[in-house]
Amino acid sequence: MDLSAYKAFIAVAEHNSFSKASEILYLTQPAVSKRIALLEAKLGSSLFDRIGRKVILNEAGKALLPVALRIMQEVKESRRVINNLSGEVSGHLSLVTSHHIGLHRLPEILKKYAQNYPQVRLDLSFMDSENACHKIEKGDFELGVVTLPLKPSKRLQITELWNDPLAIVVAPKHPLVELAQQKTITLNELAKHPSILPAIGTYTRTVIEKPIIQKQGALDVILETNYLETIHMMVSIGLGWSALPRTMLDNKLIEISVKGLTIERTLGVVQHKERSLSNAGRAFMGYLLKKSD
Repeated sequence: MDLSAYKAFIAVAEHNSFSKASEILYLTQPAVSKRIALLEAKLGSSLFDRIGRKVILNEAGKALLPVALRIMQEVKESRRVINNLSGEVSGHLSLVTSHHIGLHRLPEILKKYAQNYPQVRLDLSFMDSENACHKIEKGDFELGVVTLPLKPSKRLQITELWNDPLAIVVAPKHPLVELAQQKTITLNELAKHPSILPAIGTYTRTVIEKPIIQKQGALDVILETNYLETIHMMVSIGLGWSALPRTMLDNKLIEISVKGLTIERTLGVVQHKERSLSNAGRAFMGYLLKKSD
């Protein structure tokens, strides 16, 4: 079994490009092309259709892709099982998290972990929680510390760590501030004002919108961004209201109480159910569980 050929095949399939695959694999483009050609020769079938500069999987390629992914995952699992026998906390730990969690929840944990296990090579990536969960499903990362999905995939194992209550916030001179001093704000009054929210389809957007839309209807969303720090800035200069974690409240924002509205999301760990944790992964989970107590 030529694992390098399968690795090249997966890279080209995921990016629809030989040149992009060569960059990711740190190989020349002819080297990637040669590996694909050898794999096609062994299988007796072409795997891609070439359309101009773009390559896409043909029927044979589509059939092979899940098999190739499973093969690579099983190889990683085999190495992990063997390495775990030593009992040493060393090697490689691939971790993915969101920007907000990475900035506000993980710094102290990462610092202590790195100090106590300097022999572990930590591969830390930042992306939206939705993409992170998808990457965990594919086996690209060992652990993800993310906003947990409301309906997680059956392939994911979920560990809840933190309840993260959200507050409705506005700038100090926003019209809702003066109104809130006179009476209790209702959902109807909140919905009359422009909002700034994470993108549609994100877990946090769903958590925010679900209780409001059920009672009020569609919101006037004028801006969307998945970076909560950016939302904080845009709200603070008066562009609209939003819902942000209470951990982000400061003197630039005013919290508005809205009648009948309580919003909370859950942060935690996702891992693949069929993937055993490395010693490094188990040690990191220990730090996370201890910190969440």
